Amino acid sequence: MNIKDITRRYGISTLGLALIAFGVALSIKSNLGIAPPSCPPTIFGLKWPVLSVGTYIWMFNALFIIGQVLILRSRFKAEDLLQIPAILIFGYLCDAGIWALDALEAPATNYAVQLLLSLAAVLVTAVGIHIEVIGNGWMLSGDKLLNVIEGETHWRFSTMKIVFDILQVALTALLAWIWFSTPGGNGETMVIREGTLILMVATGLCMKLTDPLIDRIFNAKV
Repeated sequence: MNIKDITRRYGISTLGLALIAFGVALSIKSNLGIAPPSCPPTIFGLKWPVLSVGTYIWMFNALFIIGQVLILRSRFKAEDLLQIPAILIFGYLCDAGIWALDALEAPATNYAVQLLLSLAAVLVTAVGIHIEVIGNGWMLSGDKLLNVIEGETHWRFSTMKIVFDILQVALTALLAWIWFSTPGGNGETMVIREGTLILMVATGLCMKLTDPLIDRIFNAKV
């Protein structure tokens, strides 16, 4: 594989990561609940705002890489270390997205605006995920960990994804209750709400509509 192909692959994957990160920012600004993978880092960011949400996101993703190492041991490949720059890029792209949306009411309080931002997060995330897959470059460590577990146990990825999402939401609700006496957030910014369920369910459904369009766009550019 030549330099041009490598640059193209990782350029496309980075575009996908940027869109997913912007989806995270939109969901946070919606104050209607965010996607499960971003719930634990966000609640930590609310408890200890000395670090940015993006920093907590890449720190949590680093734990998933450690999990892969513990499972694979000597079978963990050097190329899998490329997840490290991927999570750093993704974490700070999330911060950039949040910063870019600071001009909006933060957090949103009008329900129509909240719902609009949440649905926009679904659309942007759906498009970003498929572009990331098309690029076949960077891969976020949470998804990679589930792939590793699937290979070791033959459990279905889709089933593990649902369980993984539920566990992350449950952990966030527990920490929010301990720290803020409410299971949804800190009382001002809501991490878990109906938007969390919308993102869990609607993103996959949205991809069924957007994937063919994205495929046509990228095939036309080949």
